[in-house]
Amino acid sequence: MSYSHTTSLRQPLPSLTGKVLGWVLSLLLIFFASCTGKTKQGSGADTIALSPAPTFVADSAMVYVQAQCAFGPRVPGTTAHQACGDWMVKKFQEIGAEVSEERTTLNGYDGQPMPCRNIQARLNPEAADRILITAHWDSRAWADNDPQAENHHTPVMAANDGASGIAVMLEMARVIAETGLNYGIDFVCFDLEDQGTPQWAEDTEESYWCLGSRYWAQEALALGYHARFGVNLDMVGGRGARFAMEGFSKQYAKPIVDMIWHLAVQLGFGDYFVLRDGGFVTDDHLPVNRILHTPCVDIIPCVEGASSSFGPTWHTVNDTPENIDPGALKAVGQTLLQLIYNDN
Repeated sequence: MSYSHTTSLRQPLPSLTGKVLGWVLSLLLIFFASCTGKTKQGSGADTIALSPAPTFVADSAMVYVQAQCAFGPRVPGTTAHQACGDWMVKKFQEIGAEVSEERTTLNGYDGQPMPCRNIQARLNPEAADRILITAHWDSRAWADNDPQAENHHTPVMAANDGASGIAVMLEMARVIAETGLNYGIDFVCFDLEDQGTPQWAEDTEESYWCLGSRYWAQEALALGYHARFGVNLDMVGGRGARFAMEGFSKQYAKPIVDMIWHLAVQLGFGDYFVLRDGGFVTDDHLPVNRILHTPCVDIIPCVEGASSSFGPTWHTVNDTPENIDPGALKAVGQTLLQLIYNDN
C-alpha cells in the first residue's frame, strides 16, 4: 500500500470501461438478489438473508500469524522470506489447494533488483466460476514510520502489515476445504507490495509500491484469467482496527463494498466495519481493478486519532504478534465466509 497518504488522491480517476461497468451491473444484480426485506436497522445496515456458512476460528488464524513472524521479517531476498514462502506453499497444499508460483525479478526504488515470489492457491481449480481473495506477504525492509529515528532502517516484523492477511486467507481456505463450495476460490499471496520508497528518500515516487500485484495482474490478463470479483486484505488484525469503505473500492466495486460492510454489521462486527467512507489508498486491489478489470475491494484500516490512519504500529518495530487482535481477524474472516457462502 502506498502509505502516509491514505486520504489523498494521487492519480486522476479513470472512467469505467464498458467491461468494468458490465461487471458492476452484474454485481448489483447479485447484491439485490441477496437482500430480503430491506428493513433498516438502528445500525444503518440492511437485513440480508444469511445462508449457512462455516465458522472462522480466530485462534487458528492467530497461530498462522505467529508462525509467519517466527521466521523473522520476510524481507524479499532474505532467508526468512524464502523459508516463510516455502511454509506457505506447504500449508496451502496440506489444506488441499492446488498451488502455483510466479517468480521474477523487479527493480526497487533505488534501481536494485529484488526477487518477487507470488504464490497462488486454488480451491476447486476446475470450476470456471471463481472468486479472488488476495493479501501481501512481504515485510517492509525499513521501519521508516517508527517514532524513534534509530529504528528507521530496521526491518518490520509485519504481524499486521502482511501476516494478518495471509493468516485470514489460510484459515478461510482451511474451513472452505472442509465444508465444500460450488465454485472456485483463488487465494493469491502478493510479494513486493511493501518495498516502496522510504520516507527519508528525496523522490517519493509511488510506482514502486505493489510491484508483485502489478506483475501478477499483467500476467493474469495475458492468460485470460477471470474472476467474478476480488477482495484484498491488508492490515486486518491490528488492535483498534476500524475498516471504513475505501475510496477506490467504492469506485470500482461498490456493490461488493456495500454487501461486505452491511453483512459485517449484521453479523455483529459493526465495531470493526464502520459505515463511513475512508480515504483513497494505493494498494494491491488497484492493479486487479485497473489492469485485470476485475472489481476488487480493499479491506484496510482507517483509524482516527492515531499517528497513522493505518494504526499506531504501521511501519514501526511494534508491528508484532502482541499487537494483533484476534477479534479483528474473526470479524474479517467470518464476514468474508458469509459473503462467499451467501453467493454459493
